[in-house]
Amino acid sequence: MSSNTPQHPVRDLRFFLTVPHACSYLEGHEATTLFLDPQESHSQGVYDALALLGFRRSGRHLYRPHCEGCSACLSVRIPVQDFQPSRSQRRIRRRNADLRLIERPALFDAEHYALYERYIYARHSDGDMFPPSHEQYRTFLTLDEHYSRLLEFRLDDRLLAVSAFDHLEHGLSAIYTFFDPAPQWDRRSLGAYAVLSLVKEAYRRDLPHVYLGYWIQNCRKMSYKEAYQPLEILDGRHWRRTLPTENAPLE
Repeated sequence: MSSNTPQHPVRDLRFFLTVPHACSYLEGHEATTLFLDPQESHSQGVYDALALLGFRRSGRHLYRPHCEGCSACLSVRIPVQDFQPSRSQRRIRRRNADLRLIERPALFDAEHYALYERYIYARHSDGDMFPPSHEQYRTFLTLDEHYSRLLEFRLDDRLLAVSAFDHLEHGLSAIYTFFDPAPQWDRRSLGAYAVLSLVKEAYRRDLPHVYLGYWIQNCRKMSYKEAYQPLEILDGRHWRRTLPTENAPLE
């Protein structure tokens, strides 16, 4: 399967548009979102095809921005075989070499939710996910599908971070990561380590890409994605590399 060409006939699927609403990323802008009709099949083949066209998953919904007069949201992914960790990223790996990584189904877990609640209160009290609740968490991050997974990061038995991701035919899709917001863990850069871990896991599984969602040039919240190079951006129906590099295996 070409990693740039959807194999499912997506033109036969039904979609709907939301009414314009305030953009979460660009102040003063309105956004419109294109959703796959919930009555349509959410099979692996459908999801794989739509991911290649820039769709993301939130709970049971597959969506992408569809804003009139604005194309600031760009889908980005890391080409795993060519990824070259920076000096800073290599240091982050070493600092977290003592963590245990445990993969689990994306089902509700009280320990996970307690960490998520602390994270949202500490880091995102001004965002769309505040205030957190059990129902909001379940709707956003739990899904009883074989491709939907959670990756725990533990120091001995202490849970430090959880990364929600999906296993697609052509890569891993990073959904959301939350971590212990206590200052004592800041030096570990747990958010960055979660992305590096997904890149390493995709390499181990012989998957070509890690999908990082959307990137907006003028959005500070999105700028961290620029640190993972090379990066590919979806341009229409084609993925184009922004900074080509020579092939280099993961360390």
